Amino acid sequence: MTSPNGAQSGVGPLSHIKVLDLCHARAGPTAVRVLADFGAQVIQVVRPAEGTMDASFPNFDRENLHRNKRSIAIDLQTDAGRRVFYRLVEEADVVVENFRADVKYRLKVDYETLRQINPRIVMGSISGFGQDGPYGKRPGVDQIAQGMGGLMSITGPPGSGPWRVGIPIDDLCAGMFLSQGIMAALLERERSGQGQWVHTSLLEAQIAMLDFQATRWLIAGEVPGQAGNDHPTGFPTGVFPAKDGVVNIGSSGDRMFRDFLRVIGAEELAEDPRFATSAARAKPENRTALREAVDAKMRQMTVNELIEKLNDVGVPAGPIYTIDQTFADPQVQHLQMAQTVVSPVYGPLTIVRSPVRLSRTSTSLRSAAPVPGGDTEQVLVELGLSADEIAELEQSGAIGMKKPAVAG
Repeated sequence: MTSPNGAQSGVGPLSHIKVLDLCHARAGPTAVRVLADFGAQVIQVVRPAEGTMDASFPNFDRENLHRNKRSIAIDLQTDAGRRVFYRLVEEADVVVENFRADVKYRLKVDYETLRQINPRIVMGSISGFGQDGPYGKRPGVDQIAQGMGGLMSITGPPGSGPWRVGIPIDDLCAGMFLSQGIMAALLERERSGQGQWVHTSLLEAQIAMLDFQATRWLIAGEVPGQAGNDHPTGFPTGVFPAKDGVVNIGSSGDRMFRDFLRVIGAEELAEDPRFATSAARAKPENRTALREAVDAKMRQMTVNELIEKLNDVGVPAGPIYTIDQTFADPQVQHLQMAQTVVSPVYGPLTIVRSPVRLSRTSTSLRSAAPVPGGDTEQVLVELGLSADEIAELEQSGAIGMKKPAVAG
C-alpha cells in the first residue's frame, strides 16, 4: 500500500529498527513519533491498568503522538513484568524514556542495566533539567522550561511581561533533538557495533533554541528584550496594517528594504539617513519613525495587493491565518499535510503527517494510535511465549492481556 506522500508501508528508512517506547506526556512521544514516521517498528509499553478510551470522542494527544505503533501492557514494577521487558530488549535496537531522571533506576530499566542484556541497545532519555546536577531530580514540563530557558522573556509585546509560546515548543524541540541523537547513535553503531546512551532535557533544548538571541548575550553581553511581532534586530520584518487586514513581511537587507519601499510608494524614505542602513533602522527611535511612515502608506493597499506585489519583487510576504484557514490554503492542500488514518476505535481520523519526505523511502502514516495494551498477546506470541506462559503472566498481573475498557 502506498501512502499519500509516496511511501510504501513498511519501507521507511528505519523500517529495520525496533523501538521500545516507555514514554508519557509529550516530549518523549515526540521523539518516538519521528522514528515511527520514518518506518521504525515501535512497541509502546504501558501499565496494565492504563488508558481507558472514550469511544465517543478521540483523545487528540493520543492520536497525534502515538500513530504508527503497537502497544503492550507490562507492569515494570514486578519482577515478572521486567523479565518480559528484558526479553523485548534482547531483540530491540532502541529504548526511549522520559521519566524523571531517577525513576528508570528504580524500575531497573536504566542504560547500564539494559546494555548488559543487549550491548547494541541505544537508549534515549529526556528529563526536565538534565540527568544530574542541582535540579536533576526535579519534575519538568514545557512551560517551566520556557520560563527558565529565557523564551518567555523575549516573547510578546514590549513591556508586557512574560508570554508563553502558543504551542509546547520545548517539548517538541526536545523530542526532535533526541530523535536526531538516536539516529546518529544508530549510524555510529554500524562502525562500532556498540550502542550508547543519548540524552537531552527540556532545559537544554530550550536554551539551544534561543539561537541568535543567546548569542547576543554570550558574545555581545546584550540581554534581548521583547519585540512583539517585529523582528528583534531587522526592519521591516513584522506584522503591518493593510486596508482590509494585516500582512506578514519578512524583509532583510538594504536591497529588500528599497524594493519594499518602492512597492508601497515610499522610495524617498531610503534617502533618509535614519533609515539608510540596517543598523540605523534597528535603533528604537528610528524604527518608531519608520513604522509610522510605512504604516500610513500600507493602509492604502489591500492584503492581497501587498502579498502579490512584494513577492513579485522578491520580498517575502504572506497572510496571517487561523488554523482552519491554514488547512484551507491551496499550497497546504497541495502538500497534503493533513492525511487520514483509520483508528480501531474511532474509524477514519485526519491528522498531520511528518513534514519530511524522502524520494525513495519516505515517511508515512501507516496506522492510527493503538488501543493501549491492545497488542500484548500478539507481541508476546512473536516473542516466543506459549499460551500457558502468557496466561500465567496475565494472572499474576505482570502483563495486561485484555484491551482496556472502552467507555461509552
